Amino acid sequence: MTSVIKYYEGIDSVAVIGNYLPRQCGIATFTTDLVEGLSAEAPDIYNWAAAMNDKPEGYRYPEKVRFEINQNKLNDYSMASQFLNISKTDIVCVQHEYGLFGGPAGSHLLKLLADLRMPVVTTLHTVLKDPAPEYRDVMCTRSDLSDKLVVMSRKAADFLKDIYDVPEDKIVFIHHGIPDTPFIDPSFYKDKFGVEGKKVLLTFGLLSPNKGIENVLQALPVVLKKHPDLVYIILGATHPHILNLHGDAYRIMLQQLVNKLAIGEHVIFQNRFVELKELCEFLGIADIYLTPYLEEAQITSGTLAYAMGTGKAVISTPYWYATEMLAEGRGRIVPFRNPDAMAEQINDLLDNDVDRHAMRKKAYMFTRDAVWKEVSRKYLQVFKEVQLTRTRNPRPRHSYVEDIKAITNFELPEIKLDHLKALTDDTGILQHANYTIPNRSHGYCTDDNARALLVAAMGQKFYPTNGFGLDTLSGHYLGFLLYAFNEENGRFRNFMTYSRQWMEEIGSEDSHGRSLWCLGKAVAFLQNPGQLAMSTTLFKKALQAVENFRSPRAIAFSLVGMHAYLHIFSGDSDVRRVRRILADKLFNLFKRNSTKNWPWLENSLNYANGKLPHALLLSGQWIHRSDMIDMGLRSLEWLLTIQAEKGHFVPVGNEGWYPQGGPKARFDQQPIEANAMIEACVEAFNITRHKTWIDSAVMCFHWYLGHNDLNMPLYDPKTGGCRDGLMADGINQNEGAESSLAWLLSLMTLQKLHADEILKYPSSQKPD
Repeated sequence: MTSVIKYYEGIDSVAVIGNYLPRQCGIATFTTDLVEGLSAEAPDIYNWAAAMNDKPEGYRYPEKVRFEINQNKLNDYSMASQFLNISKTDIVCVQHEYGLFGGPAGSHLLKLLADLRMPVVTTLHTVLKDPAPEYRDVMCTRSDLSDKLVVMSRKAADFLKDIYDVPEDKIVFIHHGIPDTPFIDPSFYKDKFGVEGKKVLLTFGLLSPNKGIENVLQALPVVLKKHPDLVYIILGATHPHILNLHGDAYRIMLQQLVNKLAIGEHVIFQNRFVELKELCEFLGIADIYLTPYLEEAQITSGTLAYAMGTGKAVISTPYWYATEMLAEGRGRIVPFRNPDAMAEQINDLLDNDVDRHAMRKKAYMFTRDAVWKEVSRKYLQVFKEVQLTRTRNPRPRHSYVEDIKAITNFELPEIKLDHLKALTDDTGILQHANYTIPNRSHGYCTDDNARALLVAAMGQKFYPTNGFGLDTLSGHYLGFLLYAFNEENGRFRNFMTYSRQWMEEIGSEDSHGRSLWCLGKAVAFLQNPGQLAMSTTLFKKALQAVENFRSPRAIAFSLVGMHAYLHIFSGDSDVRRVRRILADKLFNLFKRNSTKNWPWLENSLNYANGKLPHALLLSGQWIHRSDMIDMGLRSLEWLLTIQAEKGHFVPVGNEGWYPQGGPKARFDQQPIEANAMIEACVEAFNITRHKTWIDSAVMCFHWYLGHNDLNMPLYDPKTGGCRDGLMADGINQNEGAESSLAWLLSLMTLQKLHADEILKYPSSQKPD
């Protein structure tokens, strides 16, 4: 049987950029409806959204939203373009309104568009007739970066050609989408709303002073003389931005005007944002729909399109969109700010049922091309057209290159990778060494290769790589992780023999968490586009397993990796969701188990302790939870108190650890403990700006250099490696992978800190 070739064949994924429900905004409704309409018309295409946020915490979006962009953070736009490119999206459709995007005249969006590799279709919800120079420049550049511009009125198309010199063949007219509702008698739903037997006037939409509703109220006394059975419903919450800036002053003014005119029995305020089903019911009861806007400069109106699409008789002021849509008897036009003319037209339509119903039918029939099924089909046709055009005529892609800061020496050893390379073969990094010689009998493990990937990735980002061969090394380590990931169960295997045989099908939760930690950080640092894409893909696959993890350290390592990943793709809604779940889980463990004298989530201290407060500090900072930050700082301060003596670092030893109420093991002290504490202290400094945290990080770092219980250095300057531990009788002279990688990560962390000149923060900011 021959399959039917669809007109959008070859398009697998479409991303729509705009704000999104539950954010209260007309364009949020449009974006949501467009994504849903595309999914209904083309269910075999993966249609999703990138949502613009006007507040840092965003909104509780549905699953269709895969990425979130803080509209005022320029860096978020770069992250979004990277995410879209890596996601292999075929088409990007931007919903443009100047207020949605940050920067002068909304210019932040240009950075995103310039870095995209796929075709872009931009829907223009506003086209200015008399733009200021910067607005015209932004529009022209946006046009250059878009393959097609979609407009919802003929006048908007004229503006683009005459004012912005946009070629006609780049402009496409598609109606504003509307729900497909039946043509019903207005009396059908009136009993449901308690207005049976009455004539109903309706205005809906987010309330703001430019709506002109006061002119309708001033017209009502004249109308009520002839039609005392009339009610006017004003449906809609105050626009959130207006509410934040001016409170509910406009609604209060309208209510005061109602009282002054003594028409309170005939005016109903519905101060809420209603869902589509209820909105259609409200529209259904209206005999006349009113849009009394105050200014002509409105090129589209979703509320007017909805009203016409439900078969309403409409009276409107002559803004651009209304003049075009209501032509040829599809509605009535009255002058701006003219209550007398408004009253005259309302009375005329209420007095003439035949004229009113004829107008209703004309409006309804005219808008059949605007129902979402038809609109979605037209968008898909445009998407396919631009895809074919781009294939035949590729356009150069603009790019933005960030300078990498040069490293300065903060009296720290130089990075030396001799031992890292000695431990690495074409499979990956070996676990252990006899002294400085790789020990092949113990083979490889996944979390060591993950840490090695992180070292190589940080090195590519922050250091000159000539002679280092870091790109090749990171390819080896990433290849190992890819092979370690078991697609059947979504988990990493951990231990592999030297003959490349896996010793288990599922590794521990902790090894999985450490792998996620390093993959997330690698996403933040890798310079090689292929490696970045692979790290991102593998991170997202591995993330699916962690929601039900119980190990606190697996959770903490995963959280640190997620925060690093979200530095690059901060709008990834799925990662944000899992981050919140794991952060709450970790924090609740602390809350349930910590006491004044033992502020810890377990009844013992064991390994990588610093990573637990580190995860709390990151989580509290980025999901705006001061209680998490406080708990992280408190537990980290406590760790420092019990792991410092006479000004040097004394990590809990792994020969017995430190049970609550019991003795603290002095030895075997492990390099991983110093690394975990250094990274946690640096993050504490980032949050508090108290230099004492840097002093603590440096104290932990000096443990490697010999400022420890035995006054013996673990760092080997000849090889660049690190010995495996501090024992009661001396140094463990073996230089295994975990120890050497912990050293390199610690060194890179402090060198980066110094390169950023954070250590120069004024001493006046020290805590008391």
